[in-house]
Amino acid sequence: MNKGYAAFCDADRWFYDAPYRRAEESYPAALAPVPGGWRAHRNGSWYALRPLGLDLPSQGWKIHVSATLDNAGSVLARVYEYCMEQRVAFKFVPSRYLLHLRNAKYADRAASGKFLTVYPADTEQCRRICEDLDGLLSGEPGPYVLSDLRFGAGPVHLRYGSFTLRHCYDEHGEVVPAIEAPDGRLVPDPRGPVFQPPEWVELPPFLKPHLEARSAVSLAGLPYTVERALHFSNGGGVYAGRDTRTGEAVVLKEGRPYAGLAADGADAVARLHRERAALERLAGLDCVPAVRDTFTVGDHHFLVLQYLEGKPLNTYFARKHPLIDADPTPQALAAYTAWALKIHARVTEAVEAVHARGVVFNDLHLFNVMVREDPAGEPSVALLDFEAAAHVDEGLRQTVANPAFVAPPDRRGFAVDRYALACLRLALFLPLTSLLVLDRAKAVHLAGIAAERFPVPRRFLDEAVAEILAGPDGEPAEAVRAERPEAPDGRVPVPPGPYLPVEPGDGDAARRSMAAALRASATPQREDRFFPGDIAQFTTEGGGAGFGYGAAGVLYALAETGAEPWPEAEEWLLARAGDPGSGTPLGFYDGLAGTAWTLDRLGHRKEALALAGELLRQPWQETGPDLHGGLAGIGLALDALGTATGEGELHAAAARCAELAARSAPRLTRAGLLYGNAGPALLFLRLYERTLEEEYLERARQALHRDLDRCVTSAFGTLQVDEGWRTMPYLGAGSVGIGMVLDDWLEHAEDPRFARARREIVRAARSNFYAQPGLFRGAAGMVLHLARTSTPDPDATRSADLDRQIAALARHAVPYQGHLAFPGEQLMRLSMDLSTGTAGILLALGSATPGGRAQLPFLPPLRHAAAVPEPAAHHCGAVTPSHQLIERNMT
Repeated sequence: MNKGYAAFCDADRWFYDAPYRRAEESYPAALAPVPGGWRAHRNGSWYALRPLGLDLPSQGWKIHVSATLDNAGSVLARVYEYCMEQRVAFKFVPSRYLLHLRNAKYADRAASGKFLTVYPADTEQCRRICEDLDGLLSGEPGPYVLSDLRFGAGPVHLRYGSFTLRHCYDEHGEVVPAIEAPDGRLVPDPRGPVFQPPEWVELPPFLKPHLEARSAVSLAGLPYTVERALHFSNGGGVYAGRDTRTGEAVVLKEGRPYAGLAADGADAVARLHRERAALERLAGLDCVPAVRDTFTVGDHHFLVLQYLEGKPLNTYFARKHPLIDADPTPQALAAYTAWALKIHARVTEAVEAVHARGVVFNDLHLFNVMVREDPAGEPSVALLDFEAAAHVDEGLRQTVANPAFVAPPDRRGFAVDRYALACLRLALFLPLTSLLVLDRAKAVHLAGIAAERFPVPRRFLDEAVAEILAGPDGEPAEAVRAERPEAPDGRVPVPPGPYLPVEPGDGDAARRSMAAALRASATPQREDRFFPGDIAQFTTEGGGAGFGYGAAGVLYALAETGAEPWPEAEEWLLARAGDPGSGTPLGFYDGLAGTAWTLDRLGHRKEALALAGELLRQPWQETGPDLHGGLAGIGLALDALGTATGEGELHAAAARCAELAARSAPRLTRAGLLYGNAGPALLFLRLYERTLEEEYLERARQALHRDLDRCVTSAFGTLQVDEGWRTMPYLGAGSVGIGMVLDDWLEHAEDPRFARARREIVRAARSNFYAQPGLFRGAAGMVLHLARTSTPDPDATRSADLDRQIAALARHAVPYQGHLAFPGEQLMRLSMDLSTGTAGILLALGSATPGGRAQLPFLPPLRHAAAVPEPAAHHCGAVTPSHQLIERNMT
């Protein structure tokens, strides 16, 4: 789970949205009139003030001041007055809510703690300001800023970096913040959770004592060794270690003061003390770890716990869940059901033992249950992570929770754990309970699906649904029509009849319903986005307009699936294309190339060429070789525009993209269509089809072999990308995306390894369960591949597999204003974009329509039927007629 998504859930009930758009109470300094001789600017989560006429360097030593929730108003008032008097430029986080987010448990560790930023004009002024602020704020607490050097013992910190927002491309071809090197080049400005000035910057003498003080803090002399890190959060790390006195394996949990805030404002140290108190109350139970020790190093607190053998419950899904298989037997389903029921019984017993001591666990979920099986396969369980635990008499609400198990806010005490146990009943069979955050009535739907697939007692599921839908005092939900998600009394009404307005497999009706959901979600009045989508809309400049996450991709999906033109949405996109923001990426899925290509597809050729010209004036040669944001996507877009318009300059630029990609693609560290060698292979292949130059076909072959070198074959005979700690079948960064390009390459020549690989890749697209529905990281990508592939099917099950995958999309679907819609990444909010949400699923369903031509860009329907026999040996012959190749390239 990517914890960063949680911060984007508070501003909107249905969609991910920027945290700063949430209704909030600002600090008085953010509401005060702008003083004369100053100018103010609000940029996302920052409010900046700068004296008129002040010239600042583009980079240098800048000062960060941290604060707690309690003292932030006072600290801001004093620093505000100081900067006004000294006429020093500064910015600050304008509200308590945004400061809380910045210091929360799963906030960005590099940015955590930064409440105010002050911009000195030179190093001497920096020294003076640091000394002044250190005296002005003496004794004020604040979290340590991990990316900075602390000045003294107070809340003042420093780092060297850019004062203005500039960008460059890093070694992976990704757009990152930049600073200027001595030779004038823009290079990455590192912003990690460590103090790391650029190598050419000499530390000023006044900072050296503070660096020495920082370096003096270590774990030396303690009776513990750290062997490996298990987990990091903004509150501190969790480490596996060993007691050097006894040799016992232990776990060391770290708590940083004033950082890692929970919903109630408790910091990591307070939660560490809570965990110790709860575990000491539970001492002697074999279902919880024992406390071994506590100690403090510097101002970091540590809790030493017994190390429990086993694996977290979530890891057992990949090993045991029968829906991973394409065709699980009744025996496999029955065996898993028996195991799941036994696991739930063991977890329930553990929770009841904790309750018997008066303790509420408050954070039960799949990652916090440790499972150990004896040689006979009998499981035992233990509960981990009691930092949110409390005595039942305290009546505390849940303050730290996994989204798939978070209880309604009105639940208190043991009711919180009962709700999580109910979610566990469903999640053991369908781990999709994150959807309950969107609509608790989805529990009824999930229970029905689980009952159809598994021989699980219906009462076991019905009891879970009753608990999930119950009101705050446990009263049952009423099956009445009402607006979801909740009635005024806290109970969840369950409408009679089908849960979904239409099933995904209902052909034209499903596609019309999804198109209606896209229209219903539109926000034409907003400047940053027209359609709600992934959080990338807010973390990348221009994300709300681009192809992957913004308006361009949604309009493409609508057009490809036969929707009526939408002039208002096109005008919105044209306005953004006419004035792209500084730092907008150049790639296909994340930036200018994809928007230019889409505008041409929508009939706006003049504007498309203008945007392509703007792209060519940017440092596109410095991008990576990949399809998502790099040379492969840029080259494909430019080449297609060149074919459509006859502009030779665009063809020349595309050829240059191919040359640069050929040099850098072998260094790619990832595999797959969007980020691996399959992307450059697709560019080489399309250039071969246009030019008939055999070298391009050979380059494509080599690139695809490199991606296949990063794949492994599972026990089920499926080929998947090996990421070291997991294997991935998906369209974007998994094997299915490689299979798409293999299909195209084999249209022109033969390669025995490719022929074998694509059969195993098709098996990877036949699994019964995928955690998410999206196009690039979920089930929709499997639908698109199965609908398109020409891989021979000896079992003649392709049509049945495709129908089953389409029908299975209903598991993730949620009604939105009476229309069919789908959640995005992490399943906590709906998404309408192409990469993660409803538009991408619409495109996939359009590709599965008989005779439908809806496909991903540069991957049009294949010419050859699926029954074409497999080639036996590599031979770069069988060249397709040139007029057909040009037609494919235009598509």
